Amino acid sequence: MKKLYIVRHTQKDDSKIGDDYDKPLTQEGLDNAHAIGAFLKNQKSTCDLIVSSPAKRTRQTSEIIAEELNYRKSIMYNEVLYMAYVNEMIETITYTFDTVNTMVLVAHNPSVTALALTLVGLKEEIKMGGVVEIEFNCDSWIDIAKENAKLIDYTIPK
Repeated sequence: MKKLYIVRHTQKDDSKIGDDYDKPLTQEGLDNAHAIGAFLKNQKSTCDLIVSSPAKRTRQTSEIIAEELNYRKSIMYNEVLYMAYVNEMIETITYTFDTVNTMVLVAHNPSVTALALTLVGLKEEIKMGGVVEIEFNCDSWIDIAKENAKLIDYTIPK
């Protein structure tokens, strides 16, 4: 059994002028990232790996989640996850070592919504700070597919 949490970064600060890649989180976004971490911790699920886009807002979101989960390993930052196509996101997941049973993937829309639609048919947009929990009935990440995927939950922790 493999478990995937798909997380959309929290609120970015659109008032900052400059490149979208470098936009930080707002104070609300920082607070919501802590809420996501606390929510995941309350799920009593161990996190074996956090994978994140390296954009500033996703980096901040994933680092706060890691802090809340007492995650002491390295966060894997993958440049592909910024403006990724669904097949690139799935490739990132399937290349994961099988010793990882639970993964948190922090990225952007529309990619995260497209991924949830592809894997479990979620037909609504994942809002900023949204968390989608999916279980796969398989022992290897290479075997994940919509046929063995089950949507457990979609929530926006507050």
